[in-house]
Amino acid sequence: MSPLAPGAVRRVDAPLQGLLEQRDALADGQVTSEGLVREALARAERSRETLNAFWSLRKEEAILEAREADSRLRDGDRLPLLGVPIAVKDDVDVAGLPTQFGAAGTWPSRDEDAGVVRRRRAAGAIVIGKTTASEMGQWPVTANDVCGVTRNAWDLDFTPGGSSGGSGAAVAAGILAAAVGSDGAGSVRIPSAWSHLVGIKPQRGRISTWPHDDDWRGLSVIGPLARTVEDAALMLDVMTGAHASDRIQLDAPDQPFLEAARRAPGRLRIGVSRSIAFNGMRRKVDPDVSAALDAMARTLRDLGHEVVDANLRFGPQVGASFMPRAMVGLEDWMRRAPDRKLVDPRIRSMARMAHVLRGPILAGTRRTERLLQRQVGRIFRRVDVVITPTTAVPPLPAEALKGLRKWQTNSLITSACPYAWPWNVLGWPAVNVPGGFSEENLPLGIQLLGPANSEALLISLAAQLQQVRRWHEIWPDLAYELAGGS
Repeated sequence: MSPLAPGAVRRVDAPLQGLLEQRDALADGQVTSEGLVREALARAERSRETLNAFWSLRKEEAILEAREADSRLRDGDRLPLLGVPIAVKDDVDVAGLPTQFGAAGTWPSRDEDAGVVRRRRAAGAIVIGKTTASEMGQWPVTANDVCGVTRNAWDLDFTPGGSSGGSGAAVAAGILAAAVGSDGAGSVRIPSAWSHLVGIKPQRGRISTWPHDDDWRGLSVIGPLARTVEDAALMLDVMTGAHASDRIQLDAPDQPFLEAARRAPGRLRIGVSRSIAFNGMRRKVDPDVSAALDAMARTLRDLGHEVVDANLRFGPQVGASFMPRAMVGLEDWMRRAPDRKLVDPRIRSMARMAHVLRGPILAGTRRTERLLQRQVGRIFRRVDVVITPTTAVPPLPAEALKGLRKWQTNSLITSACPYAWPWNVLGWPAVNVPGGFSEENLPLGIQLLGPANSEALLISLAAQLQQVRRWHEIWPDLAYELAGGS
């Protein structure tokens, strides 16, 4: 394991601007929104046969919106992301486009933007399209019969992760500076880990999931994927806020999260955990992943933090709480499908479990949530932050799930990705940061875990790590190839 693997990666001047750089260049008149949008659309088109990160593009609409943004910029308007191109995952509603979530069938176009898209537009951002996702968010591999196979920008033989795989691939390849994903069991953090990105899973309720109140029965949240902590924090600032109908209404943060990214975290006590919540499957951590965790612990010590072994104690109840919510949430999505028979048979089989899990069993899992929070949260009496691997293995092959039966699929994905989902049960924040590369030059991730409403602390610590690890200066060759043709 190396933080700077040879061969497939290189450390040179960035081929593309980041989110903040684009915003400032637009405000200064150095670039135009139409130019940025056209370049992003061109890179997206050129990458279709290799990366395949986009399910749909809003070519004409995005260019018209960019021209309007340029007019506003000339008139002196200044908004957080005025004129900046971004993309959203295909489980988020964009008016005029269907929300298929990787599933087959003739899905109707949506009449309204989701709450998070409204906030993005209010900040001036331009949605150029929707990124690919694994079917109904079920796998950490983004490949299905509808969208095809989405590939990793660092090595096209491997997956960028899932279910927000298209968002991860698009940002890793430099098509965009940032994108929106969702995280119900690690679906922002896993593609961030396997694509060498920063991914933030915010506190439940921080970002509205409207029109899907209590999405996936409280497991799923929306979060940003970006190359830098600052860009991810700015995205989080823009998306933060509740809809009047949301089940959870959080107080506004004391300060913008971008300010947290520019503030030193102070000396912290950080626990290193290798424990895995019970999931009934074989559990083995790849040596490269273990080495990446050790290397991150050394970096934290070098930064002056106290680093101690502090294994998380989950107990079997965390898994018992996750499964009913996940299966009922899946069945909720299945009800939106125009033709259930077109859904992957493995997913149909899992969704059938929801019929016995609804009612008292589901209600019981929600009632035990505070007990689980107290049980797991005891660790934060001893430490400020916990670090763990984000995944147990490096990226899986791009078509790792092809032809597998249901039990084989479940065994593979639960053994590969056992670290992320418990924090969805608890509803607390987590941040993936790049953790270096495997011996095969594949990206690895480390997640920073905190208690309730600790996004600012995690972002501050992630930014401090970025200052010394400089992961944002490392790009895949594909990003240079796509940028060179712009």
